[in-house]
Amino acid sequence: MTSRRFGLSKSKISLFEQCPKRLWLSVHRPELAEESDRVRASFAAGHVVGEFACRLRPDGIMVDANDGLAAAVEQTSDLLAAGWDRPIFEATFAHDGVLIRADIIEPHDGGWHLAEVKNTTGVKAYHIGDIATQVWVMRSCGIDVRSAAVRHLDRSFMLTREGDYAGLYADTPVLAMVEPIAARRAEVVAQAREMLGGDEPVRELGDHCDDPFTCSFKAYCGRHLPQPPEWPVALLPDAAGKKVARSLLAQGITDLTLAPVGAMTNAKLARVHAATLSAQAYHDAEAVRRETADWAYPRVFLDFETIQFAIPRWIGTSPFTQVPFQFSAHIETAEGVIDHIAFLAADGSDPRRACAEALTALPATGAVIAWNASFERQCLTGLAEQFPDLAPSLQSLADRLVDLLPIARRNYYHRDMRGSWSIKAVLPTLAAIGYEDLVEVKSGTDAQTAYFEAIDPGTTPERAAAIRDALFDYCRRDTEAMVQVLAALTR
Repeated sequence: MTSRRFGLSKSKISLFEQCPKRLWLSVHRPELAEESDRVRASFAAGHVVGEFACRLRPDGIMVDANDGLAAAVEQTSDLLAAGWDRPIFEATFAHDGVLIRADIIEPHDGGWHLAEVKNTTGVKAYHIGDIATQVWVMRSCGIDVRSAAVRHLDRSFMLTREGDYAGLYADTPVLAMVEPIAARRAEVVAQAREMLGGDEPVRELGDHCDDPFTCSFKAYCGRHLPQPPEWPVALLPDAAGKKVARSLLAQGITDLTLAPVGAMTNAKLARVHAATLSAQAYHDAEAVRRETADWAYPRVFLDFETIQFAIPRWIGTSPFTQVPFQFSAHIETAEGVIDHIAFLAADGSDPRRACAEALTALPATGAVIAWNASFERQCLTGLAEQFPDLAPSLQSLADRLVDLLPIARRNYYHRDMRGSWSIKAVLPTLAAIGYEDLVEVKSGTDAQTAYFEAIDPGTTPERAAAIRDALFDYCRRDTEAMVQVLAALTR
């Protein structure tokens, strides 16, 4: 087997460096890949960020690849030969069977500055290899690369005026880190090409399967492995549990039910181990009652859903600012009467003011209960800072927050939770409801995906209405879950 003329690229070389087998499969058996929706969404978001960076340089020119990559190489060559002295987007170069498309190259100090645009707020280790491949190819084509940088989003940027994105991106220079890697690129390319011309490489599953990205061929590569035990040692929670699990695996113990009691290094791990062995839940109801005795009524069970845009959309937001677009609140009186209040804004407009105003309708006294309360606190204090006129009410809610999650961690474990204290893991072990009956939105990630679809101009009104119903059902379930979990934990 041989690779095509342009069969290698910066991304394929990155695959090779993560795992040669992954590159081989991506070229020769791509139908075996299982790509997640999250990966596809991440790729699409990165494309948007890259396009936006180009829009901020209106004096630049885009190299057109519609007529094929060979034509793009020729167009790039013609621009440089003609003395083009402004930015070039997707400049395309080929050397030794490797083709690269540089996000942005800009004239710099008599040569060129290479900017690799990334949908991050800083430099990641895997960025360096990508840039090294580009520097090697460009210099091999006679391009004088004087500097190179990761052009990432600047987290300190805040949108203060509609349409004014000056300062959104920051360049972090990386050429010094890139140089030694670029110097070895010819050798790496030769190794990759030789590997592609042979049979499928043999490599077992390992840490490399998820570093720096989860491989889309993991299921294929693991197809021959025996089924793991029903209760693997990997279920042990927290850093301490992972350390114990590694020690047990090193001893050949994969089944938690076969692990010695003395291997558990703290009380929580001992409880998890004992509950797994006995199939009896650990439940200290008296401790739960004691720890929640001062949670005053009316109790408000509160949960937010948020959206974050890489490129800030609304005044006062920064890259990846968490903006609440939805909340659910179940309100319980001392007499056991429960009411429900919900808010949802999924039309693409800034939801913050309307959300903040809706929150002021919640009770002014009593405990505000959340699951992992730091998130709800962040949402409330962020809104209070944004809207000073509503701050007293919003800050009051934040000040009254109590967290049900650590109480559950200390006082309850059922083996069906499988090492997790997420509300989705705990709820089905204590109540007759769970999340499986929900269809479209079953997680926070699903909620964000649904939000993006709802605000898409191409979404029909009927589809948008269905999405809203699904979002309401999901967020309501989160607060209903807390009501039922707390009631069950205190019994």
